[in-house]
Amino acid sequence: MIQRYSGDSLIPKRLVLNEANRAIAAALISLFQTSVGDTQGSLDRQLQALEGEGTDYRLKRGLAHLLRNSFSTFEVVSPLEPQALRSRLFDLAALRAPSPKAAAVHVTQIAAQLSQELETVVEPSHIRQGLYADLKENRLLTAFEAPEPDALLHRYNLSQVQGLFYKASHVVLNVHRNDPGEYKLMFRYLKLFRLMTYIEGEADQGFTVTIDGPASLFKPSTRYGIDIAKLIPAILHVTRWNLTATLQWRDSYTQQTRPKTFTLTDCCGLVSHYPPGKPYDSMIEAAFVERWSKLKTDWRLEREVDLIPIPGSVMIPDFRLVHPDGRTYLLEIVGYWRPEYLRKKFSQVRQSNCDNLILAISERLNLEKAGVKLANTPARIVWFKHQLQPKAILNQLEATD
Repeated sequence: MIQRYSGDSLIPKRLVLNEANRAIAAALISLFQTSVGDTQGSLDRQLQALEGEGTDYRLKRGLAHLLRNSFSTFEVVSPLEPQALRSRLFDLAALRAPSPKAAAVHVTQIAAQLSQELETVVEPSHIRQGLYADLKENRLLTAFEAPEPDALLHRYNLSQVQGLFYKASHVVLNVHRNDPGEYKLMFRYLKLFRLMTYIEGEADQGFTVTIDGPASLFKPSTRYGIDIAKLIPAILHVTRWNLTATLQWRDSYTQQTRPKTFTLTDCCGLVSHYPPGKPYDSMIEAAFVERWSKLKTDWRLEREVDLIPIPGSVMIPDFRLVHPDGRTYLLEIVGYWRPEYLRKKFSQVRQSNCDNLILAISERLNLEKAGVKLANTPARIVWFKHQLQPKAILNQLEATD
């Protein structure tokens, strides 16, 4: 990671998408493409030669690191687990005096044995290749998903920014009036990465999300810092936002740790490699939508819904049901989840005080075992077995007329 200082602020270095940088990216991508089937050690030697003695070696090394870790598949290729293969060879070698001829005989003998055991042809060359295939430099590049040069350069710029968050002690994210679907995607990632967050606000005015960073923990955690860094590509899918991070940064000259700040906004120009989100969170939701489309009713099913603010968090129902006369209901599907999730979900429902919420609950859930009680739950309840039937929801809606 390369950055410069501006007072107490850190500014990561970004690459310009010009022809010179595109040429470097293209050369590296081509090298990985032609190295499929070769060993990692051979690839690394070619990468080192490509670096040469130029001043741009750090750029080439950074791009190669991304290609190696994000676009490549390295595998241990051996007819038998390498450690077991070595054990067989050493056991045979112990029976004869060491010599090149004896070693060749042993390899041929093991190849014949494995051909019988595995019911496939195992050549002596496979034995030689697999004997130390578990060493990092002997792993084979078996697949490579080649990105476009611009995509690789965008990924490099994003990684430069992400690296700053490994040392974050405090992150404040302000998200303004956005499409509810964008909020839902971002909050889904917050949950996925298990970040310690506090959420304030409401959908009309926006939300403030406060995230404790790895440097604020009793014991600094690089793994937690990586999880915060993973959130940045998700934030890029939100239209209007700004972010401020407090970093505990160690000065390379003084070796002292001092607080630094880093700011980022929706005008940053970074490009996310995350998909914009799945249409549905589960097969139950997808099947429900398909069945609803075949139903003859005036009620319209909408995917993107209003967010319901609750203390320290936010609740995002799965669907909104709208009638031409103006009536609106929210639908939340509670399928198969862990006990702690169920307790949190029903606590949110009670805190929401939402009187137009319908909860569709799977009968497979053991709410009693999870410690969940439906008493004082303001929502209307619909139970389902394997599939949520639209008519059950429609009956609930008609009962409210």
